[in-house]
This record gives sequence, structure tokens and C-alpha cells, in this order.
Amino acid sequence: MNKRLFILLVVLMSLSLIGIIAVQAYFINNSYQNEDKQFELNVTRSLSFVSNALEDREFKYYSRKLSEYKRRGLTADTTQIKSLFMEIQDEQNDETIQYRNIISEESYKVPSTFFEIGIDSVEISSLTNERTTRVLKRDPLDGQLVVNPEKTYTEFSNLPEVEKKLFETTFRDRFKNYPIYKRISAKIVDHLLSKRLKQDGIKLNFEFAIYDKDLATKVQSDNFELNEAYNYGVPIFRDNNNNSNYNLLINFPERRKFLFSTILGMLILSVLFTSIIILAYSSAIYQLIKQRQISQIKTDFINNMTHEFKTPIATINLALDSIKNPKILNDEDKVKRYLNMIKDENKRMHAQVENVLRISKLEKNELNISKERLKLHDIVEDAITHVQLIVDDQNGYVKTHFGALKSAVLANQTHFTNVIVNILDNAIKYSDNPPEVDVYTENVGNNILLRIADKGNGMSKQVQKRVFEKFYREHTGNVHNVKGHGLGLAYVKRIVEDHQGHISVESEKGKGSEFTIKLPLIS
Repeated sequence: MNKRLFILLVVLMSLSLIGIIAVQAYFINNSYQNEDKQFELNVTRSLSFVSNALEDREFKYYSRKLSEYKRRGLTADTTQIKSLFMEIQDEQNDETIQYRNIISEESYKVPSTFFEIGIDSVEISSLTNERTTRVLKRDPLDGQLVVNPEKTYTEFSNLPEVEKKLFETTFRDRFKNYPIYKRISAKIVDHLLSKRLKQDGIKLNFEFAIYDKDLATKVQSDNFELNEAYNYGVPIFRDNNNNSNYNLLINFPERRKFLFSTILGMLILSVLFTSIIILAYSSAIYQLIKQRQISQIKTDFINNMTHEFKTPIATINLALDSIKNPKILNDEDKVKRYLNMIKDENKRMHAQVENVLRISKLEKNELNISKERLKLHDIVEDAITHVQLIVDDQNGYVKTHFGALKSAVLANQTHFTNVIVNILDNAIKYSDNPPEVDVYTENVGNNILLRIADKGNGMSKQVQKRVFEKFYREHTGNVHNVKGHGLGLAYVKRIVEDHQGHISVESEKGKGSEFTIKLPLIS
């Protein structure tokens, strides 16, 4: 996959994921805000209901008290009559219609104890209404108007709504500046609030208070705290101008918890599905990056393998062409020499193929490794003999420093020898100067440590992290000055782990590397 296309794909997927998360966050926040507004609406409606209920309760109390006074024989002190008279001439029927509406207002003086607020006597008005309709016709003999008895109507009625309004106006004027705690108790307010809030679906603990402008009154719950951000309030006990100094305030300590509980199900599902999307996205990105790395590694591996096979194949072709030459064909020594070259190059290619197959079998757990009791020092000495000629040819050295008193391990002779040879071979190949290699052993508890240190080119931190990966080789452009195909150290790691051991590397660019192998000892 093209690098630009890959980056574009990752950016687009990332933006899509961020967009999905942003939409989810907006949706959840919007839902929370809607629930908060609905909660505020319900609370305000409940408070308005309680405010009206408190006013009605007080008004009904004094209305009943006034009725009781009237029943006891309270007589009117003054009477006022207001009347309206209308006369309409109906020429078609030769009739005259007269309409009279009379309103009688009787005023009562009730004693100062009526309102229980220490004031003088109060005048209360009672209204009655008399409505009379008469139809008059002219006498055909003398032309005088006479009353037709069949068309005379008289109605009497009280005016309760008007009386109520008059009483209410008087009542509000008298109580306007009366202390609130003498008009209502905290217990009654608490009862009405609890009942109404439950009816509106708000089953939360609450605290309330009635404030006189900015001052707290005695009518409040025990734990009320004034907080403008979390208090809801409505006016209470309005005057005749619909104004009031008193406000009924309420707050809910568990308001946030309640609001979150209303969207909890949606929030959990949203977080769950968003987490699944993030997990799937992360997995997809990881797989894309991994596949791209594998693709790059395989490309490098094929290039390296091709380069490794080029030289043996070219050597074999040259050797075969030389043998075909009649002059060479008759020379037995040269023929043997060329045949040995062909055999050696064939072995070299075979060894490379075997390395690839060996790693594949290790990954599938198909490689049968039999182990026996061996001395690690003997395995190291044997491995050194495999590279000694190369080291001597480059004027280098491999020195042993066996500090371990116990070196018996359970190992496979062939494979563990290959492990040490691979590490030594890398120390020789990745050294621009004559190779200088030191091999140390020491006992640590029930384990033996084998350290192979060189003074070669070393590795960067990034290379150290991936040096044991299959097919991985440090990038050196298109230069193949070092033979190999990135399988040696991967093979080393798998063999060491199969021996219940551990391998690590410490290196510094330009100063060399040190491989440490830890193996369990046996008695």
C-alpha cells in the first residue's frame, strides 16, 4: 500500500472516529440539558401549585371564619344600594320593556380578633343582586301603559365571586407586611411540597426556605443552603398588585445524581458501543500497520534472499561452464576443485532454506528438540571452534571468562550450539574493525548467565526493540555488505525460550553489543 494512501486512510478513519465520539458526547450532553430543563419545569410547576395552595388555604380559613360570624347573628352596619334602570320601546309589538338591576351592599364590622394580627376592626362587605324585567302595553281604550302580569320577571341572587374578590383584596392589604412565620409553618410547607413533588414524579430529598427579599425567615428546613445556581423559587403571598416580598425557594442535594440516573441507560449503551468502535478501530489500525510492516519486511527478506542466492548460483554456473571446457575436463584436480565449489555453494543455499523451515517449524511447535544434560562451557567451546578460523583470518579474538562454578544445563547440543554460533557470527559480521569478542559466565541463584560482548558497530534503541523479530534487519539502503536475511536472532530467541531460558540485549551505537542468556541449572 502506498505510504500516502495509508496515511490518508488512517487520518480519515481517525477523523471519523473522533466525529462519532463528538456526536455521542453532544447527544448525551443535549439529553442531559433537556432532562435538566424538564426537571426545572416540573419543580417550578410544583412550587407554583404549592404557592397557590398556601394562599388558598389561608384565604379559605378566614372565609370560613367570616361565615361563622354571620351565622352567629352578625348584622350589617350600613347598607348601600346601587341600581340601573333601562326602558326600551318595542314599536312593532307596541310594548315598552323596563329593566331594573339593583345591587345591595351590606357592610359588617368584624372585631380585631378576626385576623389575629392585632389590628382595629375590619369592614367586610356582602353583596346581593335583584333583577326585574317588566313588559307594559298601552290600553286600547285610553292609551295608558298597563303592566302585563304574564311578562313580569324578578330574580334575586348573591354575588359570591364579587364578595370573594372584595374579601381577598381586603385580606391581602391587611396581611401584606405581616411576619410570614405567623401565617404559615415549615411543617405545612414541607407536607405540601412532598405531596406535590411526588405527584410530578420527583422523588428526591429536598431542602426549602421562604426568604423575605434577601433575608432568610424562620420558615425553612434544617439543612437549607442558599445557592443561586441550584435553587428554584417562586413568589408567595402576592399583594393586590401581584407583587411579593416573599419567595419560596427549594433545592435538591441529589439533583445531579437524579439527572444522571435518567440518562444512565443511554449513557452506558453509548459508552459500550463507542468502546467497541474504538476497540475495533484500534485493532484495524494495528492490523494495517502490522500488515504494512510485514509487507515491508517480506519485501526486504525477498531482496536479501535473492541477493544471497545470486552469488552461489553464479558460482555454480561458472564452475559448470569451466568443467565443460575440454582443457579443464581433462584436468582431474581442477574438476574436483570445481565440483567441491558446487557442493559448498549448494550446502550454503541448503543451509539458508533450512533456516527458514526451522523457524516455521518452531512457530508451529513442530520442531522436535530432544534435550540432555550438558555442560554449557563445553557447548561454548565447541561453538567458538566454528568461527575461530574466520576470527583469526580477520586478526580478531574470542576470549572466554568462565566465572560460573556450575554449568550443567538441560539442552540440545546441536540447536544450542547454533544459538551461540549465530551470536558470535553477528559479532564478527557487524564489526568494521577486527572482531573482539568476550564470553562470560556466572552463577546467579539456580541459574547460569552467559554474556557475549563485542566491540562492533552496536545498535540503536529502535533496532534493539525489534532485533529478535523474524525477517527484521537494520535498514542500510540497498547495500548488502552483510550477508543474511533476518532469521538468525529470531531462531536464537525461540530456541532459548524452548530451553526455559531468557535472552536480552544491551547495545550502544558505535560501541558494541552484549547479549545475555539466562538458563536454569540442573543438578
